[in-house]
Amino acid sequence: MNQERGGRQLTLIGQTVEAARRQGIPLWLRGGWAMDFFLGEITREHGDIDWFAWAKDAAALAGVLTALGHTPVPGPPPGLQLDFAKDGLDSSFTLVDRDAAGRVVVAGGPWAGTAWPDGLLDAGPGRIGDIEAPIVSPLAQIEIKRMMPVWDPSRPRRAKDAADIARLEAALRGRQSSAN
Repeated sequence: MNQERGGRQLTLIGQTVEAARRQGIPLWLRGGWAMDFFLGEITREHGDIDWFAWAKDAAALAGVLTALGHTPVPGPPPGLQLDFAKDGLDSSFTLVDRDAAGRVVVAGGPWAGTAWPDGLLDAGPGRIGDIEAPIVSPLAQIEIKRMMPVWDPSRPRRAKDAADIARLEAALRGRQSSAN
């Protein structure tokens, strides 16, 4: 594992959370970093930093990130996701919205209006060392990692997702047994 890169990503997560918090912009880590913040340690290499953010906050978030020195990266439809790079590190912000029933849904692109798993944004914050960050629910994370190849057949199942699911399930079992 590249400790230097992981440390830089961790620092960037802390800076992003703090800057967004100062502007009243809620963010949630998703993907591998959400798992690591739930577990309390860096467990593997991370190619990028994945987030969820409200679509209504997209313009303000882009301003915050630009002020921090991030550069926008063209890619997915802007109503679906915002991608940024800073110092060779990539961050992706998948945009979410709420439907008429109050469910968290995909904000834009071809899957606009599709519901994310229940409880997606209901987890408390996670922590690694001194850095605390809001994270997606571990149960929702497991469902997303299991279902992504079904929801989007162009994205095959990955070995790292199977390993992440196993880590999350083991941690949830451990917390459940210690609570009993």
